[in-house]
Amino acid sequence: MSSPRTLRIDIWSDVMCPWCLVGWGALQKGLALLDGEIEADVRWHAFELNPDMPAEGEESAAHIARKYGSTPEQSKAVQGRMREAAQGAGVSLDYEGPDPEPQRWMWNTFDAHKLLTWAGEQFGPEKQTELKLALFKAHFNERRRIADHQVLMDIAESVGLDRSEAQAALTSDELAHKVRAEESAAWDLNITGVPAMIVENKFMIPGAQPPEAYADALRRVAAKIPA
Repeated sequence: MSSPRTLRIDIWSDVMCPWCLVGWGALQKGLALLDGEIEADVRWHAFELNPDMPAEGEESAAHIARKYGSTPEQSKAVQGRMREAAQGAGVSLDYEGPDPEPQRWMWNTFDAHKLLTWAGEQFGPEKQTELKLALFKAHFNERRRIADHQVLMDIAESVGLDRSEAQAALTSDELAHKVRAEESAAWDLNITGVPAMIVENKFMIPGAQPPEAYADALRRVAAKIPA
């Protein structure tokens, strides 16, 4: 039996983006359908849904109403569809912390992206993915203040990263420039929404897709790329 093909997948996403978590879960299910056939080497890249979000953040319902002009009823319907999609992808967008349940808030994620860029560079893609999933959990399931440096250092520490090194990363001008470069690269690649996955630097899979769609796309890419 031949060994599985490994395909590089670069994912542009934001920690605030529920569809990015849904897409990740669906990708994992798609890869499970390709077990023994195709594996993924995943790298995460910066994309800010709300680059102008102030440090104090914004309550989620108010933010959505302001940004999209949605009524509370429309927002609730969208939340329901996202929750169903998450369940189908094997991930959760639901609050899992102690009562009372806090409000949902949107935060500035630039510093979270700095941490992710640092983790990927210094410790490799697997640790970067572990940190990304911890950030998703902190935002969606725990409702933590993702823009706060102490919270970000706590999350980094929770996945085995050194707290003082994480603190240095959060204040690094060099990492700030690298995050800006990743965001510029997204525009150069015509990425205007996330998640956006680029396979083997050539083939884009936009948006959150069903598992079968990911499996089919990866299989087609593998057929086009010489082994």
